Amino acid sequence: MTNSTVEILLVEDSEPDILLTQEAFEDASVKNRLHITRDGEEALHFLKKKGKYQAAPRPDVILLDINMPRKNGLEVLQEIKADPELASIPVLMLTTSQAEEDVRNAYARHANGYVVKPVGFENFLDAIRAFERFWLTFVRFPPRL
Repeated sequence: MTNSTVEILLVEDSEPDILLTQEAFEDASVKNRLHITRDGEEALHFLKKKGKYQAAPRPDVILLDINMPRKNGLEVLQEIKADPELASIPVLMLTTSQAEEDVRNAYARHANGYVVKPVGFENFLDAIRAFERFWLTFVRFPPRL
């Protein structure tokens, strides 16, 4: 990993989970900028630089919830991976769903990982810190276009 800032897009509609994720990344040892969209439609606008997101940076990694209003995470994942300009961005599903069908559908749509959100403040923070240790410390992301 280089010394540059990692751009992270969190697609999440749960305000408590957003706050926990923000807190965990504020404590991160790797420089990062966390961008937040609260539903699937907004996430796609961010990624495609539409409307108020014309100056949005290309994320290095996306944390994507499944159960969201307007467009669910599996639909968003499918659109991301079908778009040649976005397909190389790693997408990690970060969701409460433990349903085998959701796991299977996420990987069938080329998710790079599937993490079930742990219950409880400390467990959730531990999961985000584990993500940070692996994805932000060891993984090399594709170059931004």
